[in-house]
Amino acid sequence: MGTVLIVEDTPSEMELMSYYLREGGYVVISAGTGKEAINKAIAQKPDVILTDVVMPGMSGFELCRSLKKHPATENVPIVICTSKNLEIDRLWGMKQGADAYITKPFTREQLIRVVKSVAG
Repeated sequence: MGTVLIVEDTPSEMELMSYYLREGGYVVISAGTGKEAINKAIAQKPDVILTDVVMPGMSGFELCRSLKKHPATENVPIVICTSKNLEIDRLWGMKQGADAYITKPFTREQLIRVVKSVAG
């Protein structure tokens, strides 16, 4: 199916997303910070990156911008997965280079659908 890098600093959220995606046939790589995510994305070339927005050190929006500027990761689709559900947040996320935006809480079906939609 493909490999998904999940960037999430809340262990329970990470666990849930990993479970849903593995069940859906994906290989999951995890990162707890934006910096770790950049290193793993460059080294392991995931098919999709799924990131939270509110994280210590580097926000998901900043991570998105950094990944889209780097030649090794500029074409990797990014899905922002956050509890920030205002339209302005969604627009800002897309402006930072995100390919899709999903809000928490989500169902297993919604998560798999959004990952499939950007993975091509």
